[in-house]
Amino acid sequence: MTKYIIAVSGGVDSVVLLHKLIQQGDSVVVAHFDHGIRDDSAEDAMFVKHLASQYGVPFEVKREELGINASEDEARRRRYAFLKDITNKEKGTLVTAHHADDVIETIAINILRGTGWRGLAVFGDESIERPLVGLRKQELIEYAQMYNLSWREDSTNQSDKYLRNRIRRILSRLDDETHALLLQYWEEQVRLRGAIDQTVADHLGGNDEYSRYFFIHSTERAALELLRAVVMRSAGVSLTLPQRKKLLHEIKVARPASRVDAAFGVRIRFTKQSFIVEHPSKVV
Repeated sequence: MTKYIIAVSGGVDSVVLLHKLIQQGDSVVVAHFDHGIRDDSAEDAMFVKHLASQYGVPFEVKREELGINASEDEARRRRYAFLKDITNKEKGTLVTAHHADDVIETIAINILRGTGWRGLAVFGDESIERPLVGLRKQELIEYAQMYNLSWREDSTNQSDKYLRNRIRRILSRLDDETHALLLQYWEEQVRLRGAIDQTVADHLGGNDEYSRYFFIHSTERAALELLRAVVMRSAGVSLTLPQRKKLLHEIKVARPASRVDAAFGVRIRFTKQSFIVEHPSKVV
């Protein structure tokens, strides 16, 4: 039987997901990351702990004091690092409660940030299961009400400080037909991204050392796209466009035996004809 590691924040989405999997008789572990950003985050953790106890399932929690100035991206990165650690320890499958509204919101945010075509293919990581992506937020609320489920409300969801909240209010005006068309387009982009990633992987070889020749002589756009793929493949880190542009410059000019720190603990070592991407865990 597959063991599911469920990311439970305490919000209605993850509470519904947990209830559904428990109802199906699946083996689950509840995982909760307390980022310490909100004053009431400890109360969320206690709520989720109590929920896991009610269902009689294992509970894993980690608290970090990221502070009120922590970015959403940093909080997300720390959260997923914790979730993947638990998933590896339990030899299970990570499951998150992302739903259809999350998909559209994330695409809109990525478009505003200028992330390019990959920003349209969000949530494409096949190692993470997202069984609720076909459901709207309102459907999850109705499910929770039908089963008398309790959940926590994130106090920051009403704040205009966060871009996602502003986007959410705008997208709430979309009719169901437009929403469905956007989801269909998203599914096509995810399939396209998977096909491209597989083609890239087929041409990369089986180690973490890569020829500098392609990156020096190719177009910048192609080189930056492949660089994104090799760093993700070797180190599990997604570099931003400015970070990739800086690294591409180093690939073109760096001397043999030199090294640079890319980002998030990733280190690049150079030889005359190639470069080696070192995972953060290997960097001393």
